[in-house]
Amino acid sequence: MMALCLKQVFNKDKTFRPRKKFEPGTQRFELYKKAQASLKSGLDLKAVVQLPPGESINDWIAVHVVDFFNRINLIYGTMSEYCTEKSCPIMSGGLKYEYRWQDDSKYKKPTKLSAPQYMCMLMDWIETLINNEDIFPTRIGVPFPKQFQQVCTKILTRLFRVFVHVYIHHFDSIINMGAEAHVNTCYKHFYYFIREFSLVDHRELEPLVRMPQGWGG
Repeated sequence: MMALCLKQVFNKDKTFRPRKKFEPGTQRFELYKKAQASLKSGLDLKAVVQLPPGESINDWIAVHVVDFFNRINLIYGTMSEYCTEKSCPIMSGGLKYEYRWQDDSKYKKPTKLSAPQYMCMLMDWIETLINNEDIFPTRIGVPFPKQFQQVCTKILTRLFRVFVHVYIHHFDSIINMGAEAHVNTCYKHFYYFIREFSLVDHRELEPLVRMPQGWGG
């Protein structure tokens, strides 16, 4: 029953955006396979996120940023029917936290958007970045730009806000769909990764500061 429920929840048709894939035969693809194998082996997630010996930290971060984008995009896709202009007129994490959208094109100043609008802008923005060869190079021998980790910090900070909104405003829907374990594992993996490499400012983590205690670790 649970397997059937999860199959319905994470149906490909519900993906919010097309999945970004790693090209087979590339170093990034091999790292991705290594990371997925570690995840499936049941290893402690704190160990799974650690940089494998001899690997490039930028490659490791790139693989995880793309994978988290795919997985969080999928999680939000399952929530999107419950997250509407009417139910979520402001992109927030409870009464205390409100997230405004800003980019380098349409919204040059922090702008109040509904949660669905914010999510749409966010996924578009990340998709453009990870498909940009100048920022996420895929060709062998092409170096990452100097600002690469800075860009990833911004991406991961904004992806964290998706968890904040989903947990605080839509957790009852997650439970009703039987997706709680899946979402919790994804969040735990994400949390340990950003903490391992100090990729998100600790102040951004405050809305879900009590979450780790619920894991018993």
